[in-house]
Amino acid sequence: MTPPVHPDIAHLSNLIGTWRGTGAGEYPTIESFRYVEEVTIGHVGKPFLAYSQKTRHAETDHPLHAEQGYFRPVGLDQLELVVAQPSGIVEVHEGTIDGGEIELASVIVATSSTAKEVTTVRRCLTVDGDTMRYEVDMGAVGQPLQHHLRAELSRVPS
Repeated sequence: MTPPVHPDIAHLSNLIGTWRGTGAGEYPTIESFRYVEEVTIGHVGKPFLAYSQKTRHAETDHPLHAEQGYFRPVGLDQLELVVAQPSGIVEVHEGTIDGGEIELASVIVATSSTAKEVTTVRRCLTVDGDTMRYEVDMGAVGQPLQHHLRAELSRVPS
């Protein structure tokens, strides 16, 4: 049985659920691609939301990317996001939340010695009812911060 939503994350409850949809990625150092994605955001009754994401190539169905993390509210209009990726990248973001609009910018990006170089990430997320849209900008492998990903997901009925 799922516990009640902690009062400190009640204003984030519109994020809770499983989301599926499609997106597209591009970057100067890679070939453009399309992907299918599933995002799960849940809670355990504590003042944070757990986040899990995985993508697959739209044409080949091969796994592409995955990450796990936590949304941590700071009051009603500030938000932190901590993300770990199996590729050896860890991101810590800070930003704002205004209704269904979330804007986050990395304050720390750490990489293992075998991970690709990523220096900065920006994530913008909008939830409108049962639709989630996001964009991710990235500065990596000698390139400046620029557009990398865009997707639209729909909430899966529970």
